Amino acid sequence: MEAATPKLPLALKLAFTAFLAVMVPVYYVNYGPTNFLYFCDISLLLCLISIWTERALPASMAAVGILLPQVFWCLDFLGELLGMRLVGMTGYMFDANRSLFLRGLSFFHGWLPFLLLFLVKRLRYDARALWAWTGLAWGLCLVAYFLLPAAGTVLPDPKIPVNVNYVFGFDDAHPQTWMSAPMYLLVWMTGLLVVFYLPTHLVLRRLFGRPAGQKNQVEPARLGGEPVLG
Repeated sequence: MEAATPKLPLALKLAFTAFLAVMVPVYYVNYGPTNFLYFCDISLLLCLISIWTERALPASMAAVGILLPQVFWCLDFLGELLGMRLVGMTGYMFDANRSLFLRGLSFFHGWLPFLLLFLVKRLRYDARALWAWTGLAWGLCLVAYFLLPAAGTVLPDPKIPVNVNYVFGFDDAHPQTWMSAPMYLLVWMTGLLVVFYLPTHLVLRRLFGRPAGQKNQVEPARLGGEPVLG
């Protein structure tokens, strides 16, 4: 039996792995381990799994979770670059206390969406990703809310993240005051699903979902004169 042809090029696998081999230790030293609880960093690890296993679910989860948020990251960065503050989520990219190399690594926010689209096109979109990612994201929100520093917390090292995944509002320096903190968390978690994840899921399923009945197609090979069903 012939081995299945790889769906992803080896050069991509090696290049992406090399990037993470640099980024992960640099981020760990500068930002600490809690930085890897951000949605975008979790998505990088999911991409790594999909790239090497060529399984669709991890890449599909990452795509559902961060395609739209990364668009907002890029818009916010462009606004900061032009002197027009939008949300301020990319303010750290202009922090002179962080090296250019450290800030440069964060440009993965700009190319990761294109990589995810490439992966779901090659591997197809796994519709289970919506609830798999939502469960993961909500769990990360609860961890950030109950166990990690809140917005406005002053830490000895200002690079250590506070307000991870924006569970206290969009301003890391001050928690939001629109509503009570628990109510905001509930609204935020619900909004992530309704505003970001569900629309992305519907589009990806339409564009890259597996064709109906694909698993039941008749294979060309025959055994004993009878078709072998997939």
